[in-house]
This record gives sequence, structure tokens and C-alpha cells, in this order.
Amino acid sequence: MALIVQKYGGTSVGSPERIRRVAARVVAARHAGHDVVVVVSAMGATTEELLHLAGEVTPDPVPRELDMVLTAGEQIANALTAMAVTTLGVPARSFTGPQAGVLTTTVHGDARIVAVEPRRVRLALDRGEIPFVAGFQGRCRETGEVTTLGRGGSDTTAIALAAALKADVCEICTDVDGVYTADPHTDPSARLLRHVTYAAMRRLAADGAEVLALRSVEYAARYGVTVHVRSSFHDRPGTVMSASPVPAAVGASGRIGPRTVVGRAPAGPAGGGAEPLPGVPARSGGRRSPATRSLAPAHPSGGRKAAG
Repeated sequence: MALIVQKYGGTSVGSPERIRRVAARVVAARHAGHDVVVVVSAMGATTEELLHLAGEVTPDPVPRELDMVLTAGEQIANALTAMAVTTLGVPARSFTGPQAGVLTTTVHGDARIVAVEPRRVRLALDRGEIPFVAGFQGRCRETGEVTTLGRGGSDTTAIALAAALKADVCEICTDVDGVYTADPHTDPSARLLRHVTYAAMRRLAADGAEVLALRSVEYAARYGVTVHVRSSFHDRPGTVMSASPVPAAVGASGRIGPRTVVGRAPAGPAGGGAEPLPGVPARSGGRRSPATRSLAPAHPSGGRKAAG
């Protein structure tokens, strides 16, 4: 049994029909024998609509209040998708970023994750529930304020959760088939990459590739998280990002087997250390004990996120 963190972008949950499709995909992973944690972005253009609404109220929104407004989009999408999963007969529970233990710096609109303490997420897994975590948001421990994470914030949330939970893989499920050598919409010679290293993905992200934001790539590299970028609309393999040239545990089909372990961080600085949270007993029967890992700030990426 693998522990998988799945992240779904805004286009993947852009309508009730698409939310139900995502719910079916999540439940299928659960029925295949995996533990699943899900991060969902705001539906479609919700973030842009909320930004526009704030701008209609005032030309200069207070950053703290703007963050309070924008975090609602992810919270709504996560709760709706959790409802859809529950309707399919599998218990689910949605959490805000702060409820899930995502701790950040103080900067409103472009905060960085400094630690993840996923105690409530792990307890939900131990109860047999599928946890849904609102991406793009967290809480500053020093001020107690809610913050947003800037561009690619939901990807960063998912990868940071995968690191803290010691997940086997983080799946970024989006509206593209994976990582290409060029934009396939404008370059007919672009080819899909079946594997890309952290270093290569850093270069692509720094050069403007929009599949993964630079900050999320930095987190994955720092903590040795294997990331699988794939379409949420079909089951084709997509692209695997990891340190090694050939991720041995991902088969030709791109599927993760029930007993496959693909995301183990290597020993040394990339892997870091993880300690059980105090007061939460480990469980037998294959589920991991709760864990948290301090996440140092990574390379900044620019600006207000348009969609997670």
C-alpha cells in the first residue's frame, strides 16, 4: 500500500461534473489499496473572480483581508470534492491549510511554507478517511494570521505535505499530459518527457515553463519528493520528476502498484529528518505514524497566484 498525495488544478474541478470525475478518480486510488491525501485548487477562474471582486470594492485592498478573501476559493473546492467522495461511499474530511498544519512566513500574498505539522491529516488517515487539504494557504505561527502562498501555491502545498507525511509519491493532476520539451500548442515538434530531474525542471521553470512553479520544484528537490505530473482527464503515464534518471518503481504504464514505494527521500541533506508528533501514537497494520518535517524557505517565485 502506498501513501499518495494528489493535487488537482482549478480546471480539473471547474464544474460539478468535473468535481464528480475527480472524486471517482480519488476513490479508485483508494480502492486500489492506497492511502490518499488530496489537495484541490479553487474552481476554474474563482481566484481571478475574487480578485476582481476585491478590486471592485476598493482599488487598494488590505493584504490581510485580501488573503482572507482568496483562501475561500480553495476551501469551497475542497469541501465540495470531499462531499462528492463521501457520496461514493468513502468517508472524507476537508481541512483548511491552517487546520492541516501548514505554517508559513508572515508575508501576505506570497508567504513561504516553513513547516508542516500534519497531525489532523494523519489522524484522518488513521480513521480511514480521505483528507482534503485546501492549497495555496497556511498560518503564520508568530502572528496567527492566515496567509496565501503566491503562484503555484497549491502545488507547493501538495509537495510540502508529501514531504511531511513521507508520502511515496505526489501526483500533480492537471489539464496537460505532462512536461514537454516545448509548448505543444505552438511547437509541433514538442515531445513529452517521461522523466525529468529536479535540476532540469528547475531550469524549465526558471525559463517560464508553467507546469510547475519554481518554488514547488525547489521544495521537491530539497526533500527528495518524487512528483508525477499527469493529466486528470485520462490515465496515460505523464512525467515523473525525481533525482535519479530512471525512477525504478514507476512502471511503463505510469501506474503506482499497491505495494510500490517510489518517493523515499535519499539519506543526507535532501531527505532531512522527520520526527513523530508528540502525543499521537503510531498505529499498526501498515499505516505510518504521524510525522512532521521542518521545511526551510525555498527559492522565491513571483507574485500573486492566479490559479493554484
